[in-house]
Amino acid sequence: MERELTRPQLVRWRTAVFAIFLASGLSIATWASRVPAIKIALDVDNIQIGLMLLGAGIASIVGLSLANVVLARFGARSGMLVAMLVFAAGVGIIGVGTDVLQNYLVVVAGLVLFGLGNGAVDVMMNVEGAAIEKQTGKTILPLFHAFFSFGTVIGAGVGAAAAGWGINVLIHTVVMMVVIAVIAFAAHANVPAREFTGDTAAAADPPHWRERLHTALSAWREPRTYALGVIMLGMAFAEGGANDWLALGMVEGHGADQALGALGLTVFSVSMTVVRVFGGPLVDRFGRVATLRVLSAASAGGLLLFILAPNLPLVFVGAALWGAGTSLGFPLGMSAAADDPAKAAARVSAAATIGYISFLCGPPILGFISENIGLLNTLYILVVLAIASGLASGAARPLAGSKVGAGAER
Repeated sequence: MERELTRPQLVRWRTAVFAIFLASGLSIATWASRVPAIKIALDVDNIQIGLMLLGAGIASIVGLSLANVVLARFGARSGMLVAMLVFAAGVGIIGVGTDVLQNYLVVVAGLVLFGLGNGAVDVMMNVEGAAIEKQTGKTILPLFHAFFSFGTVIGAGVGAAAAGWGINVLIHTVVMMVVIAVIAFAAHANVPAREFTGDTAAAADPPHWRERLHTALSAWREPRTYALGVIMLGMAFAEGGANDWLALGMVEGHGADQALGALGLTVFSVSMTVVRVFGGPLVDRFGRVATLRVLSAASAGGLLLFILAPNLPLVFVGAALWGAGTSLGFPLGMSAAADDPAKAAARVSAAATIGYISFLCGPPILGFISENIGLLNTLYILVVLAIASGLASGAARPLAGSKVGAGAER
């Protein structure tokens, strides 16, 4: 049985998980904001950038797949620490490969570690977030994902400043590596061992880890898992596409310089963050389904404006709508997966896996396609997926007996 936490313990737990989400976003934006500089330093084309992203994507799938095993064997608390240290090391190696060795394969190796660690921690931090949501009885997963966005805002802002001031990729990434490692150890010290999140120390008589793994994998046999996956597919694809290609799309598609490209990613991230901060109360007022439908329309509209805008101010408006529209698809999918406390960890893990496969493997696919039809034209794929996500929003309707995400009584 789960032990009750005191108010200070709950606050420390919640703050630690906020920090983990932030660190993940920080690492992703650190890489994404320096893609134009890395491309120039290594003298590579979009196909080679796509191959780099594919390496990170494959490693992320491995990390996602290992997350269930790690949760069953060691629990989220210890698993998150190790995974964060792995992706922090990957961020540093990207800088070494770019500016010290100027070696494409070393950068790919850094991206593999980056992807492996992020893939694993993304599942586990969502399991932790769902556990806190159930503990408090409120829709707060959007706020956790807002801290991921805070990380991308900070990372993109630092990246824009580094590009504008001529700071090389090595110095930038090594500093971020140290910051992420410090966050990892501080968060680990404040995350409690909980049976809900697979920490065996929290259970008096824990079942064998193979039994826990079997329970975790059972969610893949449920149709609702895949229905939620359709919602998350469109929104995660759109978010991942922005993180990896928005800055380059502004540079190559709209003639912006590198600093403006990084600033465009910052606008996207700020918009996403604002909606995530206020997303919980919005969902509690209007319900998951209605909220997701409205935001999917905003995402599709923002993407179209970003692609077709005749001037940079309108491109920035499109980036803002794009960010707002994609903001809640992923966290509300996680929240819906956690409706039944008895299977919340298993379902959240499965849903997170679907979302993150889209988030991390979608952008490399866009890179390959863009070499044939152009980067801006490739973004029409995201428009179609955003619309599909909206059409599938009914799958996020709360299960019977769950009040989180149902909306206010009318």
